[in-house]
Amino acid sequence: MPLLLDTFASSGTAEMRASNCVTVALINNMPDAALDATERQFIDLLRASSSRVIVRLQLFSIPEVPRAEAMRQEMGERYRDISTLWDSHIDGLIVTGTEPRAKNLKDEPFWNTLSQIVDWAADQATSAIWSCLAAHAAVLHTDGIERQLAAEKVTGIFECETVALHPMTIDTAKGLRVPHSRHNGLPEQALTASGYCVLTRAGNVGVDMFARREKSFNLFLQGHPEYEARTLLREYRRDVIRYLKGELEDYPVLPQNYFDNVSTDIALGFRERALANRTPALVPGFPVEHLNEGLECPWRPCAVGIYEKWFEYLSGRKSDRRPLAGPLRRAWRDWPTDGIVAAAARTNR
Repeated sequence: MPLLLDTFASSGTAEMRASNCVTVALINNMPDAALDATERQFIDLLRASSSRVIVRLQLFSIPEVPRAEAMRQEMGERYRDISTLWDSHIDGLIVTGTEPRAKNLKDEPFWNTLSQIVDWAADQATSAIWSCLAAHAAVLHTDGIERQLAAEKVTGIFECETVALHPMTIDTAKGLRVPHSRHNGLPEQALTASGYCVLTRAGNVGVDMFARREKSFNLFLQGHPEYEARTLLREYRRDVIRYLKGELEDYPVLPQNYFDNVSTDIALGFRERALANRTPALVPGFPVEHLNEGLECPWRPCAVGIYEKWFEYLSGRKSDRRPLAGPLRRAWRDWPTDGIVAAAARTNR
C-alpha cells in the first residue's frame, strides 16, 4: 500500500483518512549534509515495509539542531516545527540520531527538546523507534543510563544473534547483519537491570536492538537498518576528508565486513599515502568510484522485516482486531510488558 507524505497542503486526502491508515512522525535530526539522504532512506524503507497499511508520514525538525539558514528555509517547505507535535495525533514515532558535538549528551543544544519528546512519546505515541544517538538520549533521560565511549569507532556490517524470543525477533533469519556507525554504546547489564529487553546483540560490539513496553512500546536501535548500500562509504569518505584537513587527530578506521578484498586493498593504499603526506590536496584522489563497485545491501530484508512487524503492531493497536499474523506471533495486547523475555536465543532457531 502507499506511503503518503503529509505536507501542509495534502493532509486532507481520502487515503489519509482511511481506516487502515497509520500516521507516523519522523523527527529527522541529522545534520545538513545527511538530512536529505536520511529522509530518503526512511521513506524508501517505510514504503517497502507497508504492504498491509497506508502510511501517512509527517516530517518534524528540532529547531535547536544546528543548521545553515538555507537548509532551514528548504526544510520549511515540508518539515513541521516540533512545537506542532504536542497536539498531534500519531500512531508511530521515529526519532533519528545526529552527529554529537558535546561529550555529554546533556550539553547538546537540543537536549531539553529531545527530553521533552521522550516524555511526550511515553504518553501519546502508540510506539516509538529511537535510532542510535536518540536511543542513547532516551535511556539517559528516562533511566540515567550513560553511554560508553568505544576504544575506536564502531563502523561496518556486523553479524547479530537473537538474544530473546519476542514478536520483533520472530522469523529473524540466521546470520542477521546490521550496519553500525557510532563512537559510543550502551552497557547491556545496565539496560537489563532497568527493565529493557535486549533483542539482538552484535558480536563483540554489543547490543544491537532492545525494547521496552509500558504504556507505549519503545524499540531502540543502536544500528542503522535504514542505511543504503553506500551510506557507510559516504561516512568513511567524510571522516577521511576531515583527517586530511586536520579536523580529526587519527585516520578513520575502515568499516568492518563492508568492502571486498580488492576494495579493501585500494582503501588501505590510500590510507598509506595519507599517513605519509597528510594534506587536503589528496581529497580529490580519494578512490570513491573504485570503492563504490560491488557494494550491496544484504541487511535490507531484515530492515523491511523490522518495520513490517512494527506496522502490524501499530495497525493492531489502532483497530484492536488485527493481531500479528504468522506462527508464534502474538496480538499486540499479549506483547511482553515487563521488559524481560525469558527465552534464550536457541529457542528462536
